[in-house]
Order: sequence, then structure tokens, then C-alpha cells
Amino acid sequence: MARAADPPPATISAALALLNTELLLPLMELLAIARPRPTRKAEMVKAIESHLAGDRLRKLWDRLDEKQQLAVREALHAPFGVLDRQQFEAKYGSLPAGLGTMHTRRRARPLHLFLYPRFRHATEVSLVPPELSRCLAAFVTPPPEATVAAADELPEAVELPRSGPVRRGEKPSLVRVSLTRRDMERTAAHDLLAVLRLIDGGRVAVSATTRRPAAAASRRVAEVLSGGDFCEPTTPDKPEQVQAIGPIRAFAWPCLAQAARLAELRGSRLALTKAGRAAPAAPPPQTLRRLWERWLKSTLLDEFSRVENIKGQSRGKGRRTMTAPAGRRAAIADALAQCPVGRWVRFDDFSRFMQAASFDFDVTRNPWNLYILEPGYGALGYDGSHDWHILQGRYLLCLLFEYAATLGLIDVAYIDPRGAREDYTHMWGADDLEFLSRYDGLQYLRLNPLGAYCLGLADAYEPSAPATRAALTVFPGLWLQAGAPLSPEERLLLDTYADAEADGVWRFNRDKTLSAIESGHDADELRRFLAARDDQPLPETVEVFLRGAERGARALTPRGTALLIECADAETAARLATDASTAGACLRAGERLLVVRTTSEKAFRTAARALGYGVSPA
Repeated sequence: MARAADPPPATISAALALLNTELLLPLMELLAIARPRPTRKAEMVKAIESHLAGDRLRKLWDRLDEKQQLAVREALHAPFGVLDRQQFEAKYGSLPAGLGTMHTRRRARPLHLFLYPRFRHATEVSLVPPELSRCLAAFVTPPPEATVAAADELPEAVELPRSGPVRRGEKPSLVRVSLTRRDMERTAAHDLLAVLRLIDGGRVAVSATTRRPAAAASRRVAEVLSGGDFCEPTTPDKPEQVQAIGPIRAFAWPCLAQAARLAELRGSRLALTKAGRAAPAAPPPQTLRRLWERWLKSTLLDEFSRVENIKGQSRGKGRRTMTAPAGRRAAIADALAQCPVGRWVRFDDFSRFMQAASFDFDVTRNPWNLYILEPGYGALGYDGSHDWHILQGRYLLCLLFEYAATLGLIDVAYIDPRGAREDYTHMWGADDLEFLSRYDGLQYLRLNPLGAYCLGLADAYEPSAPATRAALTVFPGLWLQAGAPLSPEERLLLDTYADAEADGVWRFNRDKTLSAIESGHDADELRRFLAARDDQPLPETVEVFLRGAERGARALTPRGTALLIECADAETAARLATDASTAGACLRAGERLLVVRTTSEKAFRTAARALGYGVSPA
């Protein structure tokens, strides 16, 4: 008797021999084998095998419908000739008719002459024997490559099933939910420099053990982000009934800065490293690309731990059986590189594409070690509790929404996560959960030129130009007027440099323009934006304004941080500022004040102690 460890059948006769006579009889009827039909198994196998060659095989192939033929084509070009059902369903939307289990089949279909069980007593048909594969190769073409479905335009809303009871036999009604769109390509450059300045000011505290930002630090980071975090930071009045969404971008930035070694823990707060102090002087796209590449290999954080409703990840067997995040990230980055630049992709379509195109990864080697609410009934090892959309799908949502979007690689469109996905509600312990992860609201993503550059698809970064939708008139008095409502992307760019004074009327703001250029924005981008929307040349007063802002924004260059020390008296300050051992590490900043570079602090303290002085705590 064949054992589960035996090799799968290599010939047609060996594959047929795995079936009992009750399963061979319908195949003979399907082939219309003349009576009297053989009754011994060996003769039955021989009779069926004689029809699986030459013109007879070609005629049988023509009897398959399109989806059945696709199933055979996929199996022919799959490893070991075995059809991957999950991959097929992700690629084509559903399984072909007749792909049932052998032991429940009453009536044979032509498909059952092409796909066979892998072992005796196996319950699935999925194998094309190598001998049959060689016969089919003469006329069967390879299956189509998996592609990512994409659209040029983003819908204004998505339709979700309305919550509440549904009567038997009725379909649930749908409710339209408006999408929130965030174009992150330009936002990321601003956020990068804003967060680095915040860290330089010593305002970002992280845990000494996990190096995750504290709640207060995340709130401070959110305050400096362009447009704030993706979702409003909610604090539920009744935590046992209402889930808080919590920070997303505001959590990611301190982690990204540490992973790229732009910041490190000193005491209880982050401080800029030498590379971090040099980062503001470098072009933001280069730094963002470095942040992404470092994050792909980082061991600082497993993003799946941010799916906090799934327990058991952080200790014991659960922790030991979690896979390495670097392998998961690499698979997702490779799949993301297949997306068309500048076109919107539904998240669910991207998730299915990853399965269809074999961008596979595992989150855990044993889902029984993970659970919702409690490790018994809530274990994820039960059927339907560890499918792709529960484990890989949630990890994918987190990496894309919290890290790829934060770094500006993708633009996103999303809704509130509460009720956004109901694919987990059948699981034990999930009854009271409003969402499985805070990232459940992500609906669409768009790979932008910055993402193409960070993924290595482009050698240089060429920023995208906002689509021309509204004509603008630029006036010499440093104000402009829109002839039609602006798109969100157009409004975002103008918000960077100007103030909205009335409906469709904007005035350039010097502080905003200085801040934008200081944060890495290019004034030439604004010039191209205006030139594409105004037939007249840019007024000279506006050009002078922009040139002055460019000069002013680059007039001062940060060269590091410093410590301000107050001396007990002017004599002490004078001695330290002039003594050969300390003069090179400090500068006089007043009668009793000295400025010491952070990088020279240790040398200054050592030399000062040699002179008999110590620096007391503030």
C-alpha cells in the first residue's frame, strides 16, 4: 500500500492505479469505452490510458472549458506539476468546475482525466503526471502571467456591507464610505526633516528595551507631521468596548530613524548620530531611499507585533516560531516593484497578485501558537483562522501603510478601520473587535516616482507633476487666483507655499516658502506647476520673491548641536575660553556663558576637570 511519504505517480498508469474501481468506472463512461467494458482494475487502467494520447487527448482537451484549461496549464508549469489551489483562486477569482475531491465524485468530468491525486487516499486532485505533461506540451501553451489590476483614477468612495442583521435570503445592503486620500511623495521630505529637528531637540523618548516611541513622543511627532497622522489619535472612554486606533506615521518615524542609524538612544531619549546631523544637508530622496533599504534588513521591530489583537507573538513558543521579518519585507518589496508607477491599485487586488505571482511569505511556522483573546478556543491554528488575509494580509497592510507610505514610496487612500473589513469576524473571540488591525482601512495604494526610485526601478528621482486640472492666474502682488476648484494634490502643493485668503484666492507666504525650501522642497517644482497652469510668464515680482526665498533658506547651514554652559563667574568663563586645553572645545557666548559642541563635550569635560572644574547637572 502506498504511504504518504511515497513519491507521487510519474506515469499515467501509475496515477490511474491510485484510484479504486468505483472511481475508474465513471472515467470509462466519460470516454464511451465500448461494451463489454473491462472489470478488472489493470484492464480498466489500460483502457483509459489508451485514450490519453494523440488525437484522442487533443479532443479531450477541447472538451475542457476555459477555466479548466487554465487549471491544467497552471499545473503543467507549477513545481512538480501540482496545482496550487490558493494561488489559482487568487489569480483567476474562483476554482474551475469539477475540481472536487475524488472520494465524493459521482460523475466524472473531462478535467478528471488531466488532474489526479498525488497519493492513494488523497482527497484532492491537483497533479498532472510527468508522462501526461510531456504529451500535453505539444499543444498546450503556458498560462498567462499574473498582473496587477490598476486604474488611472481613484474613486471617491467605496461600498461596504451595512452592519446589522440581514433577513434570510436577502443580500446585505451597501453603504458608501468616502475615501481619504494622502499623496505622500512630497509629504515624506517635509516629515523627514521635521522629525530630525524634533529628535535633535531631545523631545522623542523611546523605551530602553523595545526602543519604541512612548505615547507622549508619538503625539509630539504627530504634531510636526504634514497634515498630521493618517488617523486622529482616539482615546476611548471605555477601553473594553472601544478600540483606539493609535499612531501610525508618528510611531513609524522614530523606528525608521533608529533603523537607518540617523538616531540613537541616549538616556531615555533619541539623539541624532553623526549621519543624522548630516542628513538635512543631503537631498531628501536619497535619505528616504536609505531609510527604506535599511528598514528592509532591520531587526528593530517585527511589524506584525503592531497587530495587537493577535496575541502570543512576544513570548514562548509563539515568539520562537515567528519568521524573520526581513524575508517577508523582501517579498513585498519585490511585489511592489511590479506595480505600475502612477496608477491606483486596490489593496485586495495587490494582495491577490502576491499570491498569484508566488510572492509568498509566512508570518509564523505554527499558527497554533498565536491566538485572539485566549490561547485555547482563540488559537489561530483552526481552519479559517490562519488564512492569507488573516496573517500575511495584516502584515502586508502594516508594512505598506505604516512604513512604505510614511517614507513616501506610495500614495494611499483609506477609510476608518472600524468595520472596514469583516474577514475576521467568524473567528472565536473576535465578536467585540471593531477591527483586527489599525491598518484595516487601507483601500488603495499608488506607487509614485519616489517609490520607483527607492525600489531601484529608476536611477534618479524625477518628481511627478500634479495633474493640470485648474487654470491659475499669477499676479505681481504675490497672489494668484484659480479659475476652477483645485484637486487635492494641487491644493496640497499650494498650501506648502501660500495661504488661502478666499475661495480660489491664494497669497504667497514668506515663512511657508522658506520652511518648504528648508525642508527639501524645490522652488523649481513650484515654477513648473505655475507655468503649466498660467499662459503668461511668471511675474518678475514673484520670481524675485522665489529667488530671495531660495537664497535665504540656504543662507544658514546646521553643523551640529551644542551644549550651553553657564559659568559661576566671568573669570572662570575667560579662563576656560582661553586655556590651551579647553579653548578648542568651546566658544565664549557672553560674560559667563560658553558654547560646547556636543561632539566635543567629553573632551571639554575631561580638560575642565584637569583645570579643577566640573559640570554640574542642570
